[in-house]
Amino acid sequence: MKKFANLPHGLLLFLFFTCAIFHLYAQTVPPLDKIQSQPELDKAIATLDTELFDAYNKCDLKKFSSFFADDVEFYHDQGGVTLGNAKLTESIEKNICGGDVRRELVPGTLEAHYMKGYGAVEIGVHRFYHPKSNTPTGEGRFISLWQYKDGVWKITRAISFDHHQAQLAK
Repeated sequence: MKKFANLPHGLLLFLFFTCAIFHLYAQTVPPLDKIQSQPELDKAIATLDTELFDAYNKCDLKKFSSFFADDVEFYHDQGGVTLGNAKLTESIEKNICGGDVRRELVPGTLEAHYMKGYGAVEIGVHRFYHPKSNTPTGEGRFISLWQYKDGVWKITRAISFDHHQAQLAK
């Protein structure tokens, strides 16, 4: 501890916040080569999905952006194609942040499929709630291609389609 006593306070604060931010944004899923079973893959992809959409719902754009490759391709049946991480993040900021949308995964719909030497493909159904305006809940299907590269899981391709009004049980 004495080693740090002579460091300037600014440097100490920088080191502290750098470590805190790294810890905050560090992914909590194992590397691809450590996943040895379907339940482990399911858990890893479910964790990534939860972390990604927690950032989406809270409009934590820095964290949200960290889940996508720089050259991500995002295809949306109603919004068209968005190319690149910066454009996707900008679109979320413009259309979601401060707005009236919350995304949730429909329980029991997540599928994870191993992609040898690459990562995994995630398939599922998600719902979009509008708590402020109380407009009808939307639902759609999605496919996300997760790549494990350089120690990090990132989405390289995503498709969100079949958007419609959800038929919720009463």
